[in-house]
Amino acid sequence: MATLLYRLGRFAYRRAALVITVWVIALAAALGVGLSLGGQTDESFSIPGTESQEALDQLDQLFPEAAGTTVQAVVAPEDDSLVTDADIRGEIDALMADLESIPGVETVLGPFDEFASNQVSDDESVAIVQASLEGTSQSISTETLDAITATADARDVRVEFAGQVFQNTTVGITVIEVIGVLVAGAVLVVTFGSLLAAGMPLAAALIGIGISLGGILGVAAFVPVSSSAPLLALMIGLAVGIDYSLFILSRHRTQLARGERPLESAGIAVGTAGSAVVFAGVTVIIALLGLLVVGVPFLSVMGIGAAVAVTVAMLAATTLLPAFMGLAGDRLVPREGSRAWKRAHPTSSSRPTMGRRWVRGVMRRPILSTVGVVLVLGTISIPAFSLDLNLPDGGKEPEGSTQRIAYDLIADSFGPGTAGPLLVTLDITQSTDIMGDLEGIRDDLEAVDGVASVSPGIPSPGLELAIFRVAPTTAPDAQETKALVAELRETGQLIEEEYGTPLAVTGVTAVGIDISTRLTGALVPFGIIVVGLSIVLLMAVFRSVLVPVKAALGFLLTVGSAIGVTVAVFQWGWGAELLHAEPGPILSFMPIILMAVLFGLAMDYEVFLVSGMREEHVHGATPREAIEEGFTTGARVVTAAALIMFFVFAAFVPEGAGLIKPIALGLAVGIAVDAFVVRMLLGPALMTLFGRAGWWFPRFLDRLLPDLDVEGARLRHHRDTVQWAAGAGDAEVVADRLEIAGTEKTLSLRVESGQGILVDAAPAERGLVLATLAGYLAAPSGRARIAGALLPSEAGTASERVSLLELEPHRLDPSVTVRELATEHRASHPGRTGQREIERWWRGVAATARRLGGAAAPLASVELDDTLVSLSPERRALALVALATAHRATVHLIDAGGLARATVDAVDALIVALSEPHPARIVTGDAASEDAAALALEPLAPVDAHDARTPEALLS
Repeated sequence: MATLLYRLGRFAYRRAALVITVWVIALAAALGVGLSLGGQTDESFSIPGTESQEALDQLDQLFPEAAGTTVQAVVAPEDDSLVTDADIRGEIDALMADLESIPGVETVLGPFDEFASNQVSDDESVAIVQASLEGTSQSISTETLDAITATADARDVRVEFAGQVFQNTTVGITVIEVIGVLVAGAVLVVTFGSLLAAGMPLAAALIGIGISLGGILGVAAFVPVSSSAPLLALMIGLAVGIDYSLFILSRHRTQLARGERPLESAGIAVGTAGSAVVFAGVTVIIALLGLLVVGVPFLSVMGIGAAVAVTVAMLAATTLLPAFMGLAGDRLVPREGSRAWKRAHPTSSSRPTMGRRWVRGVMRRPILSTVGVVLVLGTISIPAFSLDLNLPDGGKEPEGSTQRIAYDLIADSFGPGTAGPLLVTLDITQSTDIMGDLEGIRDDLEAVDGVASVSPGIPSPGLELAIFRVAPTTAPDAQETKALVAELRETGQLIEEEYGTPLAVTGVTAVGIDISTRLTGALVPFGIIVVGLSIVLLMAVFRSVLVPVKAALGFLLTVGSAIGVTVAVFQWGWGAELLHAEPGPILSFMPIILMAVLFGLAMDYEVFLVSGMREEHVHGATPREAIEEGFTTGARVVTAAALIMFFVFAAFVPEGAGLIKPIALGLAVGIAVDAFVVRMLLGPALMTLFGRAGWWFPRFLDRLLPDLDVEGARLRHHRDTVQWAAGAGDAEVVADRLEIAGTEKTLSLRVESGQGILVDAAPAERGLVLATLAGYLAAPSGRARIAGALLPSEAGTASERVSLLELEPHRLDPSVTVRELATEHRASHPGRTGQREIERWWRGVAATARRLGGAAAPLASVELDDTLVSLSPERRALALVALATAHRATVHLIDAGGLARATVDAVDALIVALSEPHPARIVTGDAASEDAAALALEPLAPVDAHDARTPEALLS
């Protein structure tokens, strides 16, 4: 991956104008589509498979009047008048008439109508007018809502409106969020000491965010999207976008200060730091997409939206940022003597950096550091055990809004449960006394503890269903209301046994409770998946067992602390006024989103800090030296990245949307705890205690898990190979101690164009030698260039450019003819696959064989319609070689098996005669074993201990 990103970074740097133009076009297109479609967000939460949702779906089919959207017009005289006074009743009647005249309003139920229930408060100070609208909350137009609220303007009495359609779904950005971005910019200026460098991560992140938000708003025109989805994408995309670019640009400027050429530096920075960025980004994306398995549609949309934002941020960091670097060129080189230049050229007399002093202090007291962190974070996590989840109701709307005022009036005058009533549905298809049964069931429901009132049962026009509105004695988000829903469902089983009428509890409040219950149940399984995934991924990165376990345990402390602080503020009310928060249950999907996002960010910091330690360890440093040097290298950029994320997330807390505030606080706390406490304090302390055992890795896991090469070791090897190949001349094949896959032997050789050589290898090694040279098997060490492709980094290219041929194949299809193989081999030559062309070509092959004579002459008697199995071994080998020349490869790798030397010489001569220009040939087989001049494999030894051999031509 590092090599691919290296090439991508170089391309973006060289073609800066093209890359930036593509991004600008993408930004304009995304914003244009999003704004033109005018997608509106909504808060219509649903959860398939639950009793409440199934009951709502059934209502929508059989009793649409009851399932439709409902609006409450709350009439509350501001003087001492009562709603029963004649003049106020007149205002209510006029209000009802105005509502009935609005297109889209189906029915209006006044407080004094025959079927009205609990619509006038006990003190007669407040009355409720119920209006049922056509369609769902998503389909109600803004014009209809404006017409409804306008009815209050013509009345001489105060009227406020409540209902799901009036929930605040605007996506807005306040000055506080802008200040957060400005603070992040200030951190970048301090980090780089350059306005030009500081502006690049901000620009890349903002362009990425614009594309993401445009896409989400466009999608909102077709599917329900919560208002928190674009805000979540904005918050996460902005934070990771700045951070990802910061990591890459920081590496680039350090390399420039050390004298690296700008183009090469851009490629290296994207290949190394970019690998860690891609790793971190992919882990965040996987975790966010893991929200789909929870089975809550609105949460899935939020997860997908945030994953898209992270993806765009990742792409911007690895393509758009290098393009910016290309435009800046040498202007990004730190001035000699500047702080950035001095950091790139540390001297023994230099004062130790703060990061070095910090890690030395931690290593001096590793046990104290470990115990202290666990105790402090464990204490902060205690409130998390009191976590109470729920979805927002009208009481969480902005203060002063009509929906918030209406909610408070209903809760104060009718009881808190009236503001969020439950809907009880009955299947009355089997009832023989519908009205009598409804009266009896109403009495049973009123007898349940926690029920304040029950409306009369209303049967559907088709007499399939009946509904009751049940007002709890407690607020919609209270624990007692959750218990009431459970008890009503238990009572429903008794009612079904007595009356034969199945009962279900639904409504907005019940749906919210069911969603919270499912999300609470999903927390532990999701956490196990996330932690397990982190252990496996980090094992693949660091080739260690203890390092991933340490990282996973640290992640649990991070999540516990983040949720603990959020519960203390938003549920217990500690410091709530300071953060403009209203105490109450925590947003039901906050913990699971928090876990998903923090997972990827925690892995990001872990990789940047520990990869440096591992690199030092691999190069022979002692455990303590590796910890100190690795930590010092990564601490500064991780500190800057964490500060940027903290300020971006924290900016959404004081004035952010109600749905996003607890998520923002949790992320801000989680980032601060994870970066500065878990990764920078607990991490070095535990690594010190682990010592050499920290890098122990079982062999079976080493074989089982892929090597992700996040540190860019293969990229460094590739660059070394490029430099080596540049000085290796123009030989067609050159190898320097190339380790043969599956053996512990190496091969060093040099084959010029047109030259052929024999390589002596044991029968079991012959295929491995040629497959390694052809790029089909990865060489564990060493280096080579074959047909212009470098090994092992360009193995795929090598396999496409060379011809690999086995002259004594073990398995042959008895029906395959020479003609069929010729047709297949010449398929790469347009216009030359017709039978006449093939026959003309084969006649030329036969003429060449006759001209060569000797051991090659038998090929002239081979006909196109002969099957391969019918040919003698010598004739079959000659035919296969002739067919292989159709590919026009510049290098032929041939396993001659047990063929005699005379046949091998004939094969070689035939290749030369049929190919122009003459290709290089490498042959293994018994003939090589018998030839004293053949090259032999050598025992594995360090690469720099041997120069490539330049053999004489061993084949004539």
